[in-house]
Amino acid sequence: MNTTTMSTTTTQASYHLEGTMLELCSCAVSCPCFIGEDPDRGECFGVITFHLEKGEARGVDVSGLTLVNVAHIPGNALAGGWRSVLLVDSRAEEEQVEALLDAFGGKLGGPLADLASLVGEVVAVERVPITHEAFEANGRLEAEGMVEAAFTPIQSAPDGSTATLYGSAFTTVKGAPAYIGKSQRYRVTLPQHGMEWSFDGHNAIQTRWMMEYQP
Repeated sequence: MNTTTMSTTTTQASYHLEGTMLELCSCAVSCPCFIGEDPDRGECFGVITFHLEKGEARGVDVSGLTLVNVAHIPGNALAGGWRSVLLVDSRAEEEQVEALLDAFGGKLGGPLADLASLVGEVVAVERVPITHEAFEANGRLEAEGMVEAAFTPIQSAPDGSTATLYGSAFTTVKGAPAYIGKSQRYRVTLPQHGMEWSFDGHNAIQTRWMMEYQP
């Protein structure tokens, strides 16, 4: 009986999520937060997108869904105090929404709880159609009526290859590069939550992303 109880508890608290992380923000290229530095002008107006190519949380399959954290970061990102609005893919069923919010909200523990601890206030959770067409910092992101962005990679080598950064500070997947880009257009329109900004020609960075936890 105890074995069964422990197994159920483990399943309910565990997660394994894989995909990409895309960040767009008000900082110049490239993002200082990735190396623990303060944001440009002392604060950051950012969008952090987690596109889940496959994964499960609390035993619920969340493959193919996208979650966007629209955040005002008042200082160094690692100091916390973020003010966030979470945008959840409208294709998600209620059970999937709850599982994603439990995982990214820190309720399931593990590394996502560490990430969630940086958020001082979740102002709102919105369900919205999300278009994520991004590969190696090239493409577009749209959360209908709320976020609009287009971005291109920076080519930094004579052969025209995309600028990349390597190291544990840039990705949660060992050996995976972070692709460095620049926004052509970046808009956030959430006046009802006190979030409305526009930046062009600023930071865009995309990398492989994976988080897992088995208590």
